Amino acid sequence: MATSLREIQRIPTSGARAVNSFTVGGVDLLAIPQLAYDVPGGAIGMNAGDSATTLMLLRRRGDEYVPYAELPGPGGEDAEIFRIADRTFLAVACIRTGSGPYRFDTESLIYEWSEGGFRLFQKISTVAAKQFKYWQAGDRHFLGLAQGLELPDIGVDNRDSMIFEWDGTSFVEFQRIPSRWAYNWHPFEAGGDFFVAHADHAGPSTLYRWTSHRYVPHQELLPEGGRAFADFVRDGVHYLVAVSIANQPVVMAFGGGRFAPVGTLTGPGAREVKVVEVDGQGYLIRINFITGTPIVPRPSLMSQIYTIGRGGRFEVVAEFPTSGGTDADVIAIEGGSVRFAVSNGLSGDVRFATESVIYEFRPNARETM
Repeated sequence: MATSLREIQRIPTSGARAVNSFTVGGVDLLAIPQLAYDVPGGAIGMNAGDSATTLMLLRRRGDEYVPYAELPGPGGEDAEIFRIADRTFLAVACIRTGSGPYRFDTESLIYEWSEGGFRLFQKISTVAAKQFKYWQAGDRHFLGLAQGLELPDIGVDNRDSMIFEWDGTSFVEFQRIPSRWAYNWHPFEAGGDFFVAHADHAGPSTLYRWTSHRYVPHQELLPEGGRAFADFVRDGVHYLVAVSIANQPVVMAFGGGRFAPVGTLTGPGAREVKVVEVDGQGYLIRINFITGTPIVPRPSLMSQIYTIGRGGRFEVVAEFPTSGGTDADVIAIEGGSVRFAVSNGLSGDVRFATESVIYEFRPNARETM
């Protein structure tokens, strides 16, 4: 059976920075945070625009998603849905407010599902927030905030990334993680330990290990340019893919308590990677953002789907166009096919108004050698 990839739906978005698929209250939803709207006659650039944006919520109707609701989420960079016991939360990372000059010291927002809708639950003071990530270590619930922007002219002191813990009533500060320009978290278990990888653009991306009372630095993963991570197990070996925007993604294998490089994926520009398994075969979805520079970006790129082979080897089996691609999330795996959504944040002519896309991928069932 031949591999196929087809477009299901295009969704008008503006500076879409992430996409999250989830079900709550019996409703299938997509959450899409938006960085900026284009300003008529205003400056053109990937860091321009009006930050007075909303978080889009779309509801599944048949094979498509239709508008459902909007929530305040100015300068939206990320939306993380998670559950603690019978409560459902939606955390929105807000990088900035304003339309030039911008304020990066702002508030990020946590909503809770209540009586058929999301209601504001908690505000958290942040500086250039880029991602919330929920995880559980033992019976403790944590919410990581990746933040920071080390630039001399933003008019605010930089701030470390934070790990908050749920105390039964709210999310309270648990631990600060050194950061200069943080983007991402990735929690996972390997070799009997619980780890959290922290991606930093301006400084080292670091793997932290949970010691039952604190997260301690375990090893450096990338020297700079960090964006995202994905992990998987193949033939009993645990692998970690570490993504850097300026360099090729690095594939690492776990052994002797540490991850060591064993290969790379071709080309720079990646911003996000997701692993999915279909009929016993693993696949990696890679989303490319831009090449070039923030001043002269090239956002019209091809992104890839790879098979994950033995020894952590990868083979491209499908490509699809992205326009300042920022994220991907799997909506469903049914009948041997994968339906996934991709957020696009920048048009080919460097405007924010573009379209995010839902795809259906039908892989073949053969084993990758």
